[in-house]
Amino acid sequence: FTADTLRQLHDRGPDAELFLILGGDQALALPSWHEPEEVLARATVAVFERGTSNRNTIAIKVGRLRGYDRLRFLDMPRIDISSTLVRRRAAAGKPIRYLVPDKVANFIGAQSLYGASEPASTSA
Repeated sequence: FTADTLRQLHDRGPDAELFLILGGDQALALPSWHEPEEVLARATVAVFERGTSNRNTIAIKVGRLRGYDRLRFLDMPRIDISSTLVRRRAAAGKPIRYLVPDKVANFIGAQSLYGASEPASTSA
């Protein structure tokens, strides 16, 4: 669980400032996570809007949690690329180049992760 990981990271470096970066879809789901208030207590949660998620909707949903003030929204262009999209494309043998860094695409192909073959993961 994320809360457990953040506890361990805190124990290793109690003075370290931790950040958790989430897409808006995951930020909306945060209240249903295991110990969401512990997550907010241990890390600043940086959120970027993605898909149909927007700041107002996220603020309403997460605003009920203790520690909500640790939520920060990132101002950046919306790029609707998700890990689910990358995994599906790799599994279908479709290229993932330009969706992930070249080293990541090469690794996914070389290790046949998600059913990917090396040529499909790196081709244009």
